[in-house]
Amino acid sequence: MGLPSHSPSPHPPSLLSNSIKSNNSDSSLLPMPSTRDNISDSNTIDHKLSPSHSVDKIGLEHVDMSDREKHNAADPSSGHGGELASGGPVDRFGGELIRSDAEKRLVRKLDTRIMPIIWALYFWNYVDRNGIAQARLNGLEKSLHLQGNQFNICVSILFVGYTIFQVPSNMIMSTHKVRPSVWMSCWAMIWAINSACTALAKDFKGLFVVRFMLGITECPLYPGAIYLLSLFYPRRELAARIGILYSANIVATATAGLIAAATFSTLDHKHGLRGFQWLFIIEGVVTFAIAILALFLLPDHPLTTRWLTPDERLLAQARMDRDTVGLEPSKGAVHGLKQAIYDRKLWLLTLMQTLHLASCGFNSFFPTVLSALKFNTTITLVLQTPPYLTAGFVAVVFGITSGKLNERTWHITASMITAIIGFVISCTTLQVAPRYFSCFLFAIGSYSANSIILGWVTATCGQTQEKKAAALSIVNMFANASFAYTPFLYPKSDGPKYLMAMSANAAFAFGTLVCAWGLKVWLQAENRRIRASGDASKLLYAF
Repeated sequence: MGLPSHSPSPHPPSLLSNSIKSNNSDSSLLPMPSTRDNISDSNTIDHKLSPSHSVDKIGLEHVDMSDREKHNAADPSSGHGGELASGGPVDRFGGELIRSDAEKRLVRKLDTRIMPIIWALYFWNYVDRNGIAQARLNGLEKSLHLQGNQFNICVSILFVGYTIFQVPSNMIMSTHKVRPSVWMSCWAMIWAINSACTALAKDFKGLFVVRFMLGITECPLYPGAIYLLSLFYPRRELAARIGILYSANIVATATAGLIAAATFSTLDHKHGLRGFQWLFIIEGVVTFAIAILALFLLPDHPLTTRWLTPDERLLAQARMDRDTVGLEPSKGAVHGLKQAIYDRKLWLLTLMQTLHLASCGFNSFFPTVLSALKFNTTITLVLQTPPYLTAGFVAVVFGITSGKLNERTWHITASMITAIIGFVISCTTLQVAPRYFSCFLFAIGSYSANSIILGWVTATCGQTQEKKAAALSIVNMFANASFAYTPFLYPKSDGPKYLMAMSANAAFAFGTLVCAWGLKVWLQAENRRIRASGDASKLLYAF
């Protein structure tokens, strides 16, 4: 069946096929060309189906548009194509400010299906990872005969394993040869088993091996989850969703102490096991159950997610294409990796996130830092909760406001200044009230920036899905490597102030702030170059 001819669009082709719709589609959900697309024939949708998205997979067929459909596409007042056609108000970077009713329904469906399960997975990912920090207060070091800095080594070795597989994992997910829902769920099951096996460690060697393997098995989840979110949520929506996802990390740290306190007080020395051994077993079993649910609830790619209707798949892909700066056709995972490596902006973003996560190095030692307040073990564990819950709430708020305003630099500046103040107070006093208050400040400040920085990565380096996947995994790989050395900033001999660690954290936070402003200046120059090209329809980089 012939397709109508038209002059080529100045924009690169997207993932949708030429003039496609589902067998039962409603033309109101077909993505219409935007004003920025500058398509000479407004009766045609200029899209190209990626080879990895076969027509058979999503139940689509090539058809000629009927006269009525052409009218709807050209006439917004028809209430069909015009509802989704671009051309409405945009922000200073070209991002669309108003969503159609169909798009709002799609976003609600995505939020309902994706966010709860991905949040639960990341929550238990972090609970399992940080169980060792709680176990230390239940005699882990004594039971396993750890000496000197062997505990610190076991904390840091996880992040060595954690960094190894991130780039290959995201590249595999971007190829469409495996379903992301299956890939991430299966790895979650494996790390759940690995986490439970921590209870079997009898000495330093056993703990070292199981922690290293835990890092390898946990590493596909977080960069994969960010990549998955970036496939479904455009720039103005993504930071809020990453903020919600990252709140799982914060809430996990906040409640891990409560879980541990309940386990230690009720199961310690029961059935011949210490409380910390029961803790690892319980966490592993619960994680495995969540992973089974994820197998059926997680999405895949916009055009292949089974619980989206054919029309919703088209709309999900179209709205991402409209919001991508410099959209390019996909050329495979290896090419996407090369694109990411050769994009110099990625390396400044990598430095920014590395410094930011380095400032969060207190995470695995938060109970140790709080022990300086001289409360008993149970109270110390419980005291972790308020700072982290507050930080989680603020992180979500920051993600929402950053997305609504499409602004990043000032949000990062505010969060890093707050963290620096908290670290400085912690360096200068051991009095209970100000030191505990400092824990609120540096937790809030450090964690608030994470979703904004990662959202900035996808907005800046997302020209293809493969490049986006590679960029996110590269940033996470280098940034999480910081957790391999930050534990050594907390030797026991530095307690209770941990002056070296808190001073370093303040310096890391300041470096993050400097990188944010450096990137803003860089992107302003890039936007001037885009405007100078004479094409006012092009999207601009957001900062």
